[in-house]
Amino acid sequence: MGTIKQNRANKILTSGKLDATDGLNNDIPASNIANASFSNVTAYPPSAGAIVTKVASDPPSPSDGQVWFNTTSNVLKQYSLVAGSWATGNNMNNARHALGSAGTQTAALAFGGAEPSPINSTATEEYDGTSWAASGGLGTGRRGLAGCGIQTAALAFGGYITGFQSATEEYNGSTWSPGNPLINARTSSASAGTQTAGLAWGGDEPNPPGPNSNKTEEYDGTSWAAGGTLLSGVAYQGGAGIQTAALSFGGYAVPAAISTTEEYDGTSWTAGNNMNTAREAPGEAGTQTAGLAFGGFTGPGPGINLTATELYDGTSWTSNPTGLNTARQSLAGAGTQTAALAFGGTPPVTAATEEWTSGLQIQTITVS
Repeated sequence: MGTIKQNRANKILTSGKLDATDGLNNDIPASNIANASFSNVTAYPPSAGAIVTKVASDPPSPSDGQVWFNTTSNVLKQYSLVAGSWATGNNMNNARHALGSAGTQTAALAFGGAEPSPINSTATEEYDGTSWAASGGLGTGRRGLAGCGIQTAALAFGGYITGFQSATEEYNGSTWSPGNPLINARTSSASAGTQTAGLAWGGDEPNPPGPNSNKTEEYDGTSWAAGGTLLSGVAYQGGAGIQTAALSFGGYAVPAAISTTEEYDGTSWTAGNNMNTAREAPGEAGTQTAGLAFGGFTGPGPGINLTATELYDGTSWTSNPTGLNTARQSLAGAGTQTAALAFGGTPPVTAATEEWTSGLQIQTITVS
């Protein structure tokens, strides 16, 4: 803890205000301050109560960044995000990449994608937090499709078979049924939202306009309508959030992987701060203000498959000290910034599953 300074007003100005700029102050040297940390604080300064709340017990549901003084334990505490880690989970039944996904860490959904054989998969699997179980297959097997929603109410759209696809399908927890198609057939687009309020953007489209589309479409549970265009066309990007608050990050824009971030407010896209590592085909989870990106590919050419994991706080990206256990691209993700799931990917084509746990945690504030 450093020197404590107290300025004193020593003059009344003609305006009537007190002036404390002429050097009168009381300085307490750091060497004379016995309490070197915020642990075991025995006296709580009354003035601090205007900034930090005093409570007898920790709040049951604190918010990120909240600070308080616990009068029972006499410590200053905060609720903030700490470094996370990936743990190996049980494999999917079908190894695949370029697949669609929906749900949470303990109730995830994997569908479609590219398997070693068949190349365009219809397979659907459900994850219960421990293992994967087969469920009803897609009506149209395809790779490079996108998805959103939850395990019992998911949406699948777009993709590639021998050409670009516009097909939309809805999942009810056991079977898929056809929905109205996308306006623009596309593959490798990003997605966000729910079955009744979905969002699709970017991706590759047939020529014209060709790769790196800037088009956005919104789904209302029945049909797709055009939304605001991206600032820059991109494919193989990550996506998170909901229809009215979505996050787009990374991807491929000719001729290389990019680190660009854009945010959607339900009408238009605006630029956000760049990722720390440019990447295409990453896995993703979370929301617009609490996003998670993992894996991907540095491209072009031979490139590097990544393990790198980054967290977005609504303003900037932070690199996590550790990444995925298995470096891969074209993988799927589900869940939140604090409890996510990564599954599938390539190369080689894998069924690997990993579970992410991070920390909004209560911490005691100390001074080292």
